[in-house]
Amino acid sequence: MSHYVIVGAGPVGRETARLLAEEGHSVILTSRNAGSLSAGAVRTVSSDATDAAQLAALSKGADAIFMCAMAAYHRWPTDFFPIMDGTVKAAEQVGSRLLVVGNVYGYGARAASPLTPDLDPDPTSRKGTTRHIMWQRALRSSVPALEIRASDYLGDGAVAYFSLLALPSLLKSGPVAFLGDPDAAHAWSFTKDTAKTLVAASRFTGQWGRAFHVPSQSASVRELVHRFAAALKIDVPNLSRLTSADLESIGFDEGIEMSYLFEKPLLLDAGDTEKLLGVTASSLDTMVHDTLSQLVGMGAKRKEAK
Repeated sequence: MSHYVIVGAGPVGRETARLLAEEGHSVILTSRNAGSLSAGAVRTVSSDATDAAQLAALSKGADAIFMCAMAAYHRWPTDFFPIMDGTVKAAEQVGSRLLVVGNVYGYGARAASPLTPDLDPDPTSRKGTTRHIMWQRALRSSVPALEIRASDYLGDGAVAYFSLLALPSLLKSGPVAFLGDPDAAHAWSFTKDTAKTLVAASRFTGQWGRAFHVPSQSASVRELVHRFAAALKIDVPNLSRLTSADLESIGFDEGIEMSYLFEKPLLLDAGDTEKLLGVTASSLDTMVHDTLSQLVGMGAKRKEAK
């Protein structure tokens, strides 16, 4: 049995904790508001990862620390670095390996698709630069580190572009407005597949100091809207394109610089992950149904209550 510490109690962190506990490991899941998790030997602890000494005390004897924490989207450049620094310092103090959940922002708008994990970083946004710097800080640490890079998330509890911009309209059977070219192929990563990749990567016996891509499914935004409509048993809604002015009008200025993600095909090459870690992508329908699982259930309960 090994001991692991997971920083961040979002969908990926909680699923990673559950998977490790199912394998019989001892797990601490920590965040500022960790809540509770019924999953074997998982202990939830509310703490602040920016406090390296506190995190190191929790991580004593840990085989690995998983950095799954998320900062508020509009505060990445200010809030992410202290979290990353505290996690890196804690890993160094206890001699633990470090696994970081990242994304594809660091490749930038000029990167050719499909993206491969050995591409040189070329961030073209503040958020991409933030992610790149975070990974560089992990690489410069004295402990072995891996980064697991996902594309846009689908899954229960995922907070991503599709769940923020398209899903609310779909749940109301209304017209959908989204970013970019609705017919451009795009990689969608499942939160549960990200957790599987993290767990598998923690056992990687090759050279660390590298990245792995989460095995993902590809579909255009239009196809994804069709899939969600079929799952919800509603007519396929009209799909329109959001402009920068539209994003400003709804108070989502943070999405403007990242709209390039949906302007052209964005695919992930996860061949190394499949070959070296043995992880494959769940089906797109599985991702869709998992995304809707809690939302549809809550909607049914509200209708019954009326």
